[in-house]
Amino acid sequence: MVFQRHSHWRDPTEAETAAAVAELREIIGNRPDGPALLAEVAGILIGAREGELDEAKGKAAARLCIAAGADETLIPQWIQQGRRRRAMALLAALLGTVLPAIRRPGRLAGRMTVARTAFLWCLSLLPGQLG
Repeated sequence: MVFQRHSHWRDPTEAETAAAVAELREIIGNRPDGPALLAEVAGILIGAREGELDEAKGKAAARLCIAAGADETLIPQWIQQGRRRRAMALLAALLGTVLPAIRRPGRLAGRMTVARTAFLWCLSLLPGQLG
């Protein structure tokens, strides 16, 4: 993937940025929806990695999309979508951990407190969903 090769924990050099931008533009080609696609990728990368250990890499990859011509007016809506996707992934992981414990009642008490806290945290990541 382009971003795995070109986004680092540090700011890319001008040569690295130019190579990444050229590769992204080659992939997008002359598609009329190219800037919108780049905005989608940039926004989802920012939103999904927000608050994560690799947040800096997500932002670096998003900057490459912007440099390649992403429509910056569309990025905020995709950031929200990235946040929603992250919350849903966390919720799915949580349910995968808690549901098996429900089948074994003796192990349930401590996990339910953790599960409730984690579930409420996941819901807080869904802006505008609860009112």
